[in-house]
Amino acid sequence: MELNSLAELIETKKDFSGLKKGVAGHVLHVLAKGAALQNAHGCERIAAVLKRKGMKPEALLKSPLSCESEAGGIERWVMVDAKADSFQRHELLRKALSPLLEEHPAEIQIAVHGTAAERMVLAEAAAYVAWLNGAELPNYKSKKKAKPLSKIHLHGCQSADGFAHTRALAEGNTLSRQLTMLPPNELTPRSYRQRIAKLAKEAGWGIEELDVKKLRRLKAGAFLAVARGSGHEDAAIVHLSYTPKKAKAGYALVGKGICFDTGGHNLKPARYMNNMHDDMNGSAVALGILLAATRLKLPVRIDCWLAIAQNHLSPEAYTQNEIVTALNGTTIEIVHTDAEGRMVLADTLTLAARAKPAAIVDFATLTGSMAVALGERMSGVLANRDELAAKAVQAGKSCGERVVAFPLPEDYDEALDSTVADVKQCTLDGEADHILAARFLNRFVADTPWLHVDLSASRCKGGLGAAASDITGFGVGLGLELLSAWSA
Repeated sequence: MELNSLAELIETKKDFSGLKKGVAGHVLHVLAKGAALQNAHGCERIAAVLKRKGMKPEALLKSPLSCESEAGGIERWVMVDAKADSFQRHELLRKALSPLLEEHPAEIQIAVHGTAAERMVLAEAAAYVAWLNGAELPNYKSKKKAKPLSKIHLHGCQSADGFAHTRALAEGNTLSRQLTMLPPNELTPRSYRQRIAKLAKEAGWGIEELDVKKLRRLKAGAFLAVARGSGHEDAAIVHLSYTPKKAKAGYALVGKGICFDTGGHNLKPARYMNNMHDDMNGSAVALGILLAATRLKLPVRIDCWLAIAQNHLSPEAYTQNEIVTALNGTTIEIVHTDAEGRMVLADTLTLAARAKPAAIVDFATLTGSMAVALGERMSGVLANRDELAAKAVQAGKSCGERVVAFPLPEDYDEALDSTVADVKQCTLDGEADHILAARFLNRFVADTPWLHVDLSASRCKGGLGAAASDITGFGVGLGLELLSAWSA
């Protein structure tokens, strides 16, 4: 896994003279909504397909079509509304590009048609989708692996900077997906920490690892309760720092990094334990955001806190009805050992808040109830400031990662009242658990503005938005959009 693994973008002038003729290859034609098909370069073949099917060009707004080039290559044609929201553009372009990329070409040609402004919007979106889905992802098949996409030839548009923001976002999203897709025997807390240390060295981040011994001295009882279940003592809270010169302000990213979640003594059934190596996705999203922000040299200080552990079943694992004391002194009654995410995040959020950032954003595959509420095509956010939740919703619309804001009413705390401790970890009935989990976590951020992202869209069968893989990288775009706005 390498940081610089995306295809090279080769842009032409604002014409199509560079579009190869008579060569078998993979070409995507993107027309702006309302653009005249007859004005598009090489339109004759797709016009014949449309005529044969009895369809008008506007049908390409919903269903991309294929035709064969003169030399036996494959051409895809799609029409996209440049004024549509980012999610719609990404989703349609992913479906248009998929048949091309499924053949694992070394190079693809993308031609955009429309007004100058429309071509710029469509070219950026198409390049992003191609970068995401042409990148190399973990694959363990014994058959010879297909090589990743190496070049994207873009015709009809030329950007000022090679779409630097979009490329950085694609690199961050790809890193997030690469890490999340690693199997649990390859990504243990120990090996994950080693990978993070290597990433930190390559990217120039500061790094501090608070291992089990250090966390014991700090009395981080909530995190350590979960870590007890693993006999390896390789769990840690990893603190990464990006500190550019003349940073305007400091922000904190927090990520849940449970490398495998068995549920502990409240053992998950097989159906729900499957894919629980994904439970570190929040930390991978935070890393992806940090990488993208670093690539763009955003003028903000970023502290990234990763809660890395496993939730295992063993004689030492924590149990129901234990009372543990968190880093900030809060006593917690354990109700369910499969609510481990909020436990490791509690102490990690405390550390993040002590650094006095302007805001904290945490990412976690935290609750099943969020997946029940929204399914796997959107994620939910909760915040201790209404304006922060509203900014997150708007950021999601801008970047194509849709989020829904849920309320965070104080009276929900009644469900977490404990007769023997300061707070219950959760309830057993599971109702509104996404809200209760956020109410629990709110106790550990002090008065810091805080946004919680419950990643119900971290995995979506068949892909989501721009990403064609089941693991979506959802959250990287949202976090980068927020940081970019704050840095401006």
